[in-house]
Formats: sequence, C-alpha cells, structure tokens
Amino acid sequence: MATSISATGFKGSLCSSFHGSWGTSMVGEDYSMLAKSVPKHVRVGKPVRAQPIMKNVNEGKGVFAPIVVVTRNLIGKKPFNQLRGKAIALHSQVITEFCKSIGADAKQRQGLIRLAKKNGERLGFLA
Repeated sequence: MATSISATGFKGSLCSSFHGSWGTSMVGEDYSMLAKSVPKHVRVGKPVRAQPIMKNVNEGKGVFAPIVVVTRNLIGKKPFNQLRGKAIALHSQVITEFCKSIGADAKQRQGLIRLAKKNGERLGFLA
C-alpha cells in the first residue's frame, strides 16, 4: 500500500493528494503582491575575516616552557628574541656542519632543520 503526504499529514492510499498542475502560474493580484514583497536588489557585504594570530600553538607546553617564560620575563622580550635568534642560527650552523661531515645533501639538511624546529616546539624552547 502506497503512502502519500498531504497538508493534513500522512494518508495511506493508492492515489496522490496532489490536484494541481506543474505549469500553473501566478496571475493578477497574487503576482503583484509577491513582486512588491521581494527586494529588487540585494546587497552583499564583504565577509568578515578574523586577523591571523601569530602565536605558538605549543605556548606553555613542554618540559622547558616554564624556564623559557621566566627567562623572557626577566630579561625582556626584545633581548630574549635576539638571544633566541642567535641560538637558532648557531644550531642551524651545527646541523649544516654535521650534514657536511656525513655527506648529506641540502634537502636532507633542510629536513633536519625542520625536525629540530618541531622538536624545539614540543620541548617548549619556542614557548
């Protein structure tokens, strides 16, 4: 037995409750009222986009994070970042020298530097 949906709910019957035609059009008052209720132009504003935040996702995490945060607060942000930059540059030089000694190419060297950065984030050196 077929089931159809009508305005009053479900009906169990063999025929449909639809009695209109697919080609009906709105004429007269109905159309003019509908046309007046719909705006002629729709304004679309610019989408609101949040400003990107440059922040370490691992801030405060890791074994060395508390030491890093205390040191940054003691010596100040600018001198701390200068010190951190020198340490990162020195570490990159050590990795480069290591790669030269074992005969690793530039792609492997770059991979080791990225790995060192990820490990630094996990340990809390970049907090």
